[in-house]
Amino acid sequence: MAINKNWTRDELIVAFNLYCKIPFSKIYYKHPQIVKLAHIIGRTPSAVALKLVNFGRLDPELQKRNIVGMRHGSKSEETIWNEFRNNWEELAFEGERIFAELKHEPIEKSAGIEDDYLPEEGREREAIVKTRVNQKFFHDTVLASYDNKCCITGINLPGLLVAGHIVPWSKDKKNRLNPSNGLCLNSLHHAAFDRGFITLTTDYIITLSKIVFDQKKIDVAKQFFIPYENKKISLPQRFLPDKSFLEYHNKHIFIRN
Repeated sequence: MAINKNWTRDELIVAFNLYCKIPFSKIYYKHPQIVKLAHIIGRTPSAVALKLVNFGRLDPELQKRNIVGMRHGSKSEETIWNEFRNNWEELAFEGERIFAELKHEPIEKSAGIEDDYLPEEGREREAIVKTRVNQKFFHDTVLASYDNKCCITGINLPGLLVAGHIVPWSKDKKNRLNPSNGLCLNSLHHAAFDRGFITLTTDYIITLSKIVFDQKKIDVAKQFFIPYENKKISLPQRFLPDKSFLEYHNKHIFIRN
């Protein structure tokens, strides 16, 4: 096991990719994904866990909670952090590509992407694989930020949770993979959010459309929507929803009348 060697750029990218996909409270040297990455890059699990915590020192939401990691981390961590924050689309995929290469696996296998319906080869396959890998990164990162719980209801059944975009995928290419453009929602409230039946204020307060109130005598509205009006969502550990994205949803998606 290599000790005390400088971290390479590839190692830092893979570590930051993993940082995004583990709930911060669960970053620990015995975490299976940390142990696996440590084995692959020839470092101790403790060293990998510490590197992930050090990325946290750069996260403004964690700073507000006085979670700072080691105060004097490396400049290289800051470089990777800033690159990801300004280019999620490319660097999210790069992290998955490097990890697959280190494991000597095709990226679709490494990332757990089903390939039954993919074209056999060529640019079309590459484009589809990249899109699916990036979508999975967004899904895993958003759910990890909310500790795998719906931010409205607290539901924590994995099969019912969705990483929903605040600004739709088709409307903002730059922020498609930005975790601050995501909410962890159960399937029902995700559909309602996408269709503009509910929204969030910039103070993270749930607001219901008049359409929902018009149905308040219906069991679905009465049980699953009305009780949450004017309640605050459970905020994520990291990647707080960007207020400009919430403003967009209020203005362009939410149905007021």
